[in-house]
Amino acid sequence: MQLALARTRWPLAVAVAVLIAAAVAAALLWQSQYRSASTAVAMTGGDIARAPDLIRRYGCAGCHTIPGIPGGDGKVGGPLQDIRQRVYVGGVVTNSPDNLVRWIVSPQTFSPRTAMPATGITEAEARDVAAYLYSR
Repeated sequence: MQLALARTRWPLAVAVAVLIAAAVAAALLWQSQYRSASTAVAMTGGDIARAPDLIRRYGCAGCHTIPGIPGGDGKVGGPLQDIRQRVYVGGVVTNSPDNLVRWIVSPQTFSPRTAMPATGITEAEARDVAAYLYSR
């Protein structure tokens, strides 16, 4: 009887352990993403929540692959995931929050022959987009 009871408890214990491990992993992932987002906002002064609409409005996703943006699978410009880890923006200017914002607003300032157009995005809007990109 005790052996049969032990056999039925073992799968339950494994299931509970798996659920606990999954919950811990999810909590750690959320914490990491929250820190990335907080750091990106502090670096840029932007609002991450406004960025997806701006990215669609200004056509960024038509040229770039952008994580988290539906339809953000453009192949004209470089992919924008992990941009915070890059040394250069647009291959020509040191990667810093201010340089990224200026590049988004007026890329020709840094590279007159760049294929990236001046979209008309404002500096404040570019800060929101930069915050989003640095948070990914």
